[in-house]
Amino acid sequence: MTDIVISVFKTSICEKELIKLSSVLNQIDSIINWNTDLEDCDNILRIESEAIIADKVIKLLSGIGFFVEELLD
Repeated sequence: MTDIVISVFKTSICEKELIKLSSVLNQIDSIINWNTDLEDCDNILRIESEAIIADKVIKLLSGIGFFVEELLD
């Protein structure tokens, strides 16, 4: 069984951009699940994946205009 990697990001995502976000994240095969907490002041994006993909997520989302910063423990 593959270990699940959980990555948490501070973002600039807002509700009207969720379709745009979804189209990008759903292209990454190793993502098992993702969700957002837009009620949080940091507009949290949480991703469960089969691999370490934080750098890939940051690069992809930054490339389409989002601010994305990984939150570390």
